[in-house]
Amino acid sequence: MALSRGRLTNQVVNVSTGTTVGIVTVANSKKIYVKSIVAHNTSGVTTARAHVYYVPNGDSITDNTKIFNIAVDPFETVLIEPAYPIILTTTGDNISVGSSFNQINVIINGDREV
Repeated sequence: MALSRGRLTNQVVNVSTGTTVGIVTVANSKKIYVKSIVAHNTSGVTTARAHVYYVPNGDSITDNTKIFNIAVDPFETVLIEPAYPIILTTTGDNISVGSSFNQINVIINGDREV
């Protein structure tokens, strides 16, 4: 099993206020190992909330798929780094990120089977 290591996003992903964006998705049953999520609040005034969801193939974004709910202070950046990687295994499994109260910028790091 060969792995492509590094960023799982090719660029910074902007998540607008009140929206949720699918950021990494398993394709062709190639496992994805999420090692860290970086979230930055673009506002200098309002604390944002970053919501991270692990959505198995066929499921939808609900409170039952939420795995993190993090406050991000104005102009601050947070690093979400689980003790063990979050492993996405089935085609269609994904990590989605939502934002409340303000836009956030997100990068996800980890490994992908090639």
